[in-house]
Amino acid sequence: MGFVSVIAAAAAAFVFGAVWYGFLSKPWMEAASVPSDEKGRPANSSSPVPYVTSAVCILVVTIMMRHTFATSGIETLGAGFVGGLGIGAFFITPWIVLNNGYAMRPPVLSAIDGGYATIGCGLAGLVLVLF
Repeated sequence: MGFVSVIAAAAAAFVFGAVWYGFLSKPWMEAASVPSDEKGRPANSSSPVPYVTSAVCILVVTIMMRHTFATSGIETLGAGFVGGLGIGAFFITPWIVLNNGYAMRPPVLSAIDGGYATIGCGLAGLVLVLF
């Protein structure tokens, strides 16, 4: 598990996010109160900032996942996937729920974002152990 695995895992999670939020864009935009343009897309969809920020953050998560997996001896596909799911479900999602709760956001926003965090981390964990 080295540099290539971290980049591949981050890419897998990023691509999954594009599919996830593409499929759930309308309920996510409504729950997050994201303003839309005349075509119904997020008003900032032409700005690279959210995408670059997302890629960097996902890279940071996969770097730490790689470290955690290496020090824990996680090497099989099943362990990588379950380890990633655990990180998403028990580390990232509760923090999302906490932040959204204090911001008085609808629970559906936490479900959408937490679902992405959980499945995205599961996929990243799976990819991390492939290399």
